[in-house]
Amino acid sequence: MGYSRSSEPVRFERDCDVIMVPQGESVTLPAGSVGYITQALGGSFTVFVEGNLFRVAGKDADAIGKEPVEPPALQEGASDDDVEVLAWRQLRTCYDPEIPINVVELGLVYRCVVVPQESGQRRIEVEMTLTAPGCGMGEVLVDDVRSKLELIPTVIEADVELVFDPPWNQSMMSEAARLETGMF
Repeated sequence: MGYSRSSEPVRFERDCDVIMVPQGESVTLPAGSVGYITQALGGSFTVFVEGNLFRVAGKDADAIGKEPVEPPALQEGASDDDVEVLAWRQLRTCYDPEIPINVVELGLVYRCVVVPQESGQRRIEVEMTLTAPGCGMGEVLVDDVRSKLELIPTVIEADVELVFDPPWNQSMMSEAARLETGMF
């Protein structure tokens, strides 16, 4: 791949639950673990420690001496359209842990719809896919999308469904994403 990797040194200041990339297994890295950050996008971090890649959630940024990400805000009386704009903005903060491109630019999000509820709150329905159906990070990515959408004020639930029809292919990537990865 033609993208550059950061190599900022990192030391875990406390025990931290992380996810192995690409297996998707949860493990705990002990305080004192040393490595370097290979990707810091969308509020989460991919770190290389002792020959393995691990994903550190944004809420655990303090474990590696980083600032946690501020949740999104909506103005008073925001419309469903405002919420949809914010939802797409949040989706652009969700990254494949191995490719430094967000899920929207990768073409993985097929549908994102705001559904108003009688309570005045909202549900967001998302259909998305993965670059590879057997990807161990699939559930991690779905959880990332769900949790980031559920941070939006007035959103009571984000229903994120993984679909594999139509199957993803490189032509679904934005032109910028294809340039970034060298896939013309």
